[in-house]
Amino acid sequence: MFFSASRRITTEPAWVKTLLFLIAALFLTVLVALPVAAVFAEAFSQGFLAFKNALLHPHALAAIKLTLLVAAIAVPCNVVFGIAASWAIAKFDFVGKRLLITFIDLPFSVSPVISGIIYVLLFGAHSVLGKWLIANDIQIIFAVPGLVIATIFVTFPFVARELIPLMEEQGTEEEEAAVMLGAGGLRTFFSITLPNIKWGLLYGVLLCNARAMGEFGAVSVVSGHIKGQTNTIPLHVEILYNEYNFMAAFAVASILTILALVTLLLKCAVEYKFADEMKATHGH
Repeated sequence: MFFSASRRITTEPAWVKTLLFLIAALFLTVLVALPVAAVFAEAFSQGFLAFKNALLHPHALAAIKLTLLVAAIAVPCNVVFGIAASWAIAKFDFVGKRLLITFIDLPFSVSPVISGIIYVLLFGAHSVLGKWLIANDIQIIFAVPGLVIATIFVTFPFVARELIPLMEEQGTEEEEAAVMLGAGGLRTFFSITLPNIKWGLLYGVLLCNARAMGEFGAVSVVSGHIKGQTNTIPLHVEILYNEYNFMAAFAVASILTILALVTLLLKCAVEYKFADEMKATHGH
């Protein structure tokens, strides 16, 4: 009875499959394909020379460099945290384990704008800590350190959330065997753990980097919107759009669009390689 019901579910008429495909295709076309096409159409609406000049504007170049700098600092920090937290959660039992998992999910439930406000209240000029920072000539808010801290907060779950279920599924047998054979902690990690999680780690890094470069809410609050100094690409796009310089806004936005497309292609490649490796492992 159950088997026959399952077969009926997977052998729907051709018109049902066609209808489902058309609904999915229409949804993706309206919400993904058309907006992406509109970005590039508007970016090149005044020709390639205008597009090039918009990207080579000093403020645009400064925003691109700052975005790359913030991502170059935030992503490695989150990789270290993600690996450490995942290894601890998946391989060991300790007091506060559930609490740590809850904190890892915190950025998913807190608005990025709220997190930015929290850092302003913590490091701002009118806070207790802010007065000490000013006295010691240390600037965090409305400077690069504030952008980095805000970006790290909104992106730190991505690596950990990819690695935790992967490490839990793999268990601890291989690590325990390596320890019994005399391998130390670092050797066990680099010889056993890291090779087993490499594709999940790369997948988490891709998502983390894409979010870091595209983050708007948190960095908008802590940046101060200083042209050429604290504006990342998303903030620069907002300024251009508010100034009714639509072509330049879409030209700069095309950088983030290209990043999203590249991330998607790399994501598919990583999933394909991971699936092949899993098949080869199970095949042996």
